[in-house]
Amino acid sequence: MGAFKAYDIRGIYNTDFNKDTVYRIGYFLPELLNTSKILVGRDVRVSSPEIFAALCQGITDAGADVYDVGLSTTPMVYWTTAKFGFEASVMITASHNPKEYNGLKISKKDALPVGFDTGLGQLERWVDERMVVPNLEKGQVIPYPVSEQYLEFQKTWLQPIDNLNVAMDCSNGMSSLFVRQLYGNKIHYIFDELDGTFPNHEPNPLEPENIVDLQKLVQKTKADIGVIFDGDADRVMFVDENGTFISPDLMIGVLGHYFLEEKGLKGKVLQDIRSSKAVGEYVTPMGGEIEMWRVGRAFAAIKLREIDGIYGGELAGHYYFRDFYYSDSALMACSLLLHIFSTFKAKGISVSQVISKLATYSNSGEINFKLDQKLEAMNAVRDYFQNSEKCLKYYDFDGYRLEFEDWWFNIRPSNTEPYLRFIAEAKSPKKLTEVVEKSREIIGRFQ
Repeated sequence: MGAFKAYDIRGIYNTDFNKDTVYRIGYFLPELLNTSKILVGRDVRVSSPEIFAALCQGITDAGADVYDVGLSTTPMVYWTTAKFGFEASVMITASHNPKEYNGLKISKKDALPVGFDTGLGQLERWVDERMVVPNLEKGQVIPYPVSEQYLEFQKTWLQPIDNLNVAMDCSNGMSSLFVRQLYGNKIHYIFDELDGTFPNHEPNPLEPENIVDLQKLVQKTKADIGVIFDGDADRVMFVDENGTFISPDLMIGVLGHYFLEEKGLKGKVLQDIRSSKAVGEYVTPMGGEIEMWRVGRAFAAIKLREIDGIYGGELAGHYYFRDFYYSDSALMACSLLLHIFSTFKAKGISVSQVISKLATYSNSGEINFKLDQKLEAMNAVRDYFQNSEKCLKYYDFDGYRLEFEDWWFNIRPSNTEPYLRFIAEAKSPKKLTEVVEKSREIIGRFQ
């Protein structure tokens, strides 16, 4: 069983972990996070009720109480954790993974993520090695409905978008709890019924086959923009009026129009090490200062709080906000971005025109290589380019990112899968091709 990952606990249910594992996680969690109250939410996956029951049994056998928010988006659990002062929370979800997966996202005080280095590693050892001795005074499971309060909070970020024709795919996931109440019935919705079997497509918008239905809907309805959420609604992605997928990191730049221009805020904007160089070039003139950091919420949410950043985002479609307790919210990101594009439309500027001014680099997309000698391959690629051209900036906190005059690349080992990941950008498509081909050749020596 190998469900303990860098950012969360996740895997194929009853293969990588089972209800006995979950019971033991629940039992040791109050001790790990030094609390007697744990907030718990869950997604609509078929296995979630069984996992919820086992988790509650473990927590209450340890003498702690469960505060049950019921069916929830992952960001709703973050918000509730921070707003109401919980020392610990668990969201039962496997996010964007296929239906046979499930998992647990654990947070501590202020909705700070608990990753492998900040508690999950110790929890895994306790689950594997320690004995369970149920407490004579058991805890309780207490209903804790907060959906209406959370909806009211999300409504505070809404502004009129009546001029915008919007297509929206909820992936049969947890965004379906709120979208109609937030955006009304003029939106063209598909797959907005909660269904943990994900009958229409897997809830991962990064896979091209999963956005095909949205692209067709955009064309059919002549929409200005298409929106798609992942399974637990912590990520959101978009297609333009032509149905063309918009790289999620570019939306970090677009959000600058709200925070930096409209609100007049000045300060730090967080992006992950894979994000386009164009983002920094776009937000800097608005008063934003780009801060680069590691991939994943376990790092991003902590970093944004540490630097007191205004907002941030990742290539994977997570968007973090100071006003959301430094955590990620797909619904909040969606509301703000629809407002921005509505404002542009009022000036006669389409979504694709906004993005074309931002997307000034040719991008390889993330390329995955399956190999064992990850470090050796990474070092070989880094050394080759360092010796062949003048490197202007060098980052080494999540693999390597090397920036040159008119191009850059990042090469990093996956934290969750047996892959080496490579991404590059260049002003010239010809240069990009050269970089990718040379990198493939070097990495190929280690496969």
